[in-house]
Amino acid sequence: MRSVNGLVRQTQIYLAGVAGRRPRVPMDPQRLEDRASRAMPSRSWAYIRAGAGAERTMAANREAFDRVRIVPRMLRDVSTRDTSIDLFGRRLAAPVLTAPIGVLELAHREADIAVARGAREAGVPMVISNQASRPMEAIARELGDTPRWFQLYWSKSDALVESLAKRAEASGADAIVVTLDTTILGWRPRDLEIAFLPFLRGKGIAQYTSDPVFRALVKETAVSDGPTPRPTLSALRTLVELVRAYPEPFLPALRSGDARAAVQRFVELYSRPSLTWEDLPFLRERTSLPILLKGILHPGDAARAVDEGIDGIVVSNHGGRQVDGAAATLDALPAIADVVDGRIPITLDSGIRTGADIFKALALGATAVHVGRPYVYGLAIAGADGVREVLSNLLAELDLTMGLAGCTSVAQIDAETLDDGPGRIPSRTTG
Repeated sequence: MRSVNGLVRQTQIYLAGVAGRRPRVPMDPQRLEDRASRAMPSRSWAYIRAGAGAERTMAANREAFDRVRIVPRMLRDVSTRDTSIDLFGRRLAAPVLTAPIGVLELAHREADIAVARGAREAGVPMVISNQASRPMEAIARELGDTPRWFQLYWSKSDALVESLAKRAEASGADAIVVTLDTTILGWRPRDLEIAFLPFLRGKGIAQYTSDPVFRALVKETAVSDGPTPRPTLSALRTLVELVRAYPEPFLPALRSGDARAAVQRFVELYSRPSLTWEDLPFLRERTSLPILLKGILHPGDAARAVDEGIDGIVVSNHGGRQVDGAAATLDALPAIADVVDGRIPITLDSGIRTGADIFKALALGATAVHVGRPYVYGLAIAGADGVREVLSNLLAELDLTMGLAGCTSVAQIDAETLDDGPGRIPSRTTG
């Protein structure tokens, strides 16, 4: 496990500047986003950037972080700092993991492989997406010894759920993250206005097309014999896209119809709106891995998760992509931390953009955080190098923020390091 030292990272950048070398990716969150928007095709950018509805939840995520203020403490020896934590039997260099994001081929041709390489080089664990553009086994090989979790969408086929979980175990996953907030796809105007859903083009379904259970289901699928649409150039391009995405040579896949059948079968199975607490024992009985529930925003659901023997929760609103006007994750976190009371780990995503954001989430009760869109922006700009730089910069800023706030370990980051409300410095005098 490598240690995180923000001063070393900072010094490396300044010394490289002496030789005329500047960072590959912008460090300011808005400039990073703007640069990524120019690096991607417009429809790819729309999908990655999209939020639900009027994108009020995305805005709320950022506003929540902006409202919280850090109150640094002085005259403490912070010459040595330790950002590491223990999580599910692993000692991690920092309380940071990637968030699972699908269809990464929209951002870069190497997709999840480039993210795995960048995460490995930065020393950040990766949460492999159920909607990845590459099979989990290939991603795991690229990660090497870097820890990884697997995100699971619970489909209508329990046999497929079991198969994906078993493959995750075999791929060295430390945990399975069951995403609960996407049993129905949210209303996303950016995607709807351009009528673009990448899965219908065979993108982002590599975990399915590489799965033996799913492939058997595909063989049982008859491609719909509904009305044949008038052939258009766009329809032909879409057909070529989905056939090329299928893991078979182009002409055999085209002739067999398996590529089209795979997309049709995926659409039929993808989400399970009927999923309830009563379904969770099915997964528990079929994997020995820790199970986390992702999408928790209500303290009642957090309490139920603890009572049900769940191993961890992810406080998340899916990056604002599912419910317009939902609670910001940072606003939801303190009440959830209160009811969990340290009994299971709590991780948080949605809205993390800086090392200071990470600090604030930890102070309000998160065990660790997941970084999402920023690493995808780095991927779009500079591939694996961009991912590595974005993640390394976040770790460096976290380390420096800790030191400047008077903390030498993650354990010291708590509510005492924050103000008591807008414009109010803590009245506490201890420490």
